[in-house]
Amino acid sequence: MRDDVTRDMPAPYRRTFLKGAGALGLTAALPPALAACSAGPQSTNDTGSGGSGKDRTLTAVIGYGNDGSWDPTQTASAFAMAANNHIYEGLLDTDPITRVPYPALATAVPKDANATSWRFTLRSGATFHDGRPVTADDVVFVFDRILDPKTQTLAKGFFVSWLKDVRRVDARTVELVLRFPFPDGLSRLTLAKIMPKHVFSRPGAWDDAVKGLAVGSGPYRQTAHHPKSNTTFEAFAGYNGPRRPAFKRMNWLTIVDAAPRVAKISGAGAGAQIADNIPYANIPRLEQGGLKVAGGAGMNNLFLMFNTKHKPFDDVRVRQALHYAIDTEKMVQVALKGHGRPASSFLDEGNPSYRRARTVYDHDPARAKALLKAAGVTGLKVEILAVNVSWIVDCLPTLKSSWDAVGVETTLAPQETTAVFTKMDQKQDYQVVAAASDPNQFGLDADLIMHYNYGPQNLWMGYTRWAGDPVARRLFTDMDRATREPDPARKKAMVQDYIDVVAEQAVLYPVVHNELMTAWDPRKLGGIRAQPYPGINLLQARWV
Repeated sequence: MRDDVTRDMPAPYRRTFLKGAGALGLTAALPPALAACSAGPQSTNDTGSGGSGKDRTLTAVIGYGNDGSWDPTQTASAFAMAANNHIYEGLLDTDPITRVPYPALATAVPKDANATSWRFTLRSGATFHDGRPVTADDVVFVFDRILDPKTQTLAKGFFVSWLKDVRRVDARTVELVLRFPFPDGLSRLTLAKIMPKHVFSRPGAWDDAVKGLAVGSGPYRQTAHHPKSNTTFEAFAGYNGPRRPAFKRMNWLTIVDAAPRVAKISGAGAGAQIADNIPYANIPRLEQGGLKVAGGAGMNNLFLMFNTKHKPFDDVRVRQALHYAIDTEKMVQVALKGHGRPASSFLDEGNPSYRRARTVYDHDPARAKALLKAAGVTGLKVEILAVNVSWIVDCLPTLKSSWDAVGVETTLAPQETTAVFTKMDQKQDYQVVAAASDPNQFGLDADLIMHYNYGPQNLWMGYTRWAGDPVARRLFTDMDRATREPDPARKKAMVQDYIDVVAEQAVLYPVVHNELMTAWDPRKLGGIRAQPYPGINLLQARWV
């Protein structure tokens, strides 16, 4: 996968991606360039409430903003991605926990994952929410947009390196032609949601998709969209696929602030049955109130990103020293209340490709001091430019005290996520950024995760100013070789080997991986599985 997910993406879309993803902050306002597009369909003040018994409305609270792009080819908004999984279908979709692909609009998963072409037959009777049938032309329409070299979308980076073409065979059959065998591509097909050509080929329709227009073939159809408050859904009567809707209506509220979000799901007057992004400090009280609170350990992490053109951070010994100085065990216990682990690789320990890295930054202040001395660095003063995500802010005091303890005078500068990355886009000078990332919302395969963060045209590498380094150039070559490696065991070993280089260089590297917590009322909801990335998935949930 040579292209990063945001390669060559216009800056306004990059900033929407950064602030909308569970990856980064989730609390910032929409960038000015997109502010005029954020209103969505005109509010009807429809709250989606009403009904009783099995017909009552399910109310969910999402702890992320709902004013990012809803275009499935473009969005990384935690709210929109979760919602789109209920509204749209891919040819294949994936289980929200195992990420194993299953037939969605297609009738079967290809038997030979190593083939260089995959043929899919569309489900008989599949229709979009406006009643029009889903056809091969709709599939080709979406993939043409994703693969079009003149159209920059977020989805392009997930497909363009390995997928050559998508062809119409007949009205209900398409063929995907691969550049080389790429079994991981099957699970990535869920990232290409099939959209009606007759709707989204109209002039201005992609702008409408950004604002919130959503017409899919999934089990739920969107009934109202209010970017600053909520989005409502109802069961799609024409749906005939594998994930039948269990709720007649759903109302998803966006509540970014922790206190009102927790209040909405707790107490005698609880107005919701499920909420994500639960603060660790609130878990005991919620459990005492009869709620189930569960988490998922995944890629979600606090990372440090160094400006390698700002001395002395061009010296790998300085970057390593600052990582060795951090008391990560204290950070896990104090800031994360035990819901996390110090990073022992770029990947989290639950990833199928995980191996403990050759360089692991266990707390070692003496080694940190020795590395700084070897680099000839004394009297170093550092300002940490940090996103103001609540759990990141909780980690910052430990970061500061750890660096102060090795003689690095540290200043904390938490800011809105958009402000931080606007500075990055404008190529302003900085020393160190502390932020959060979770590429697991796109998938689990290590190739996707690593290319999301590292690559010659990668957005992140542009921020670090490191892509031209000789070590970086060798790394990127090794990464591309691993992408094309057909043998799974050999590919896994190649990925693990180049992750060792990423760990040693510590240009952009995780400090701790944490858990994301979801709370729900088990007296009302069944079939809930807490996922280890932002958002919720209710496709297998039900009323109790």
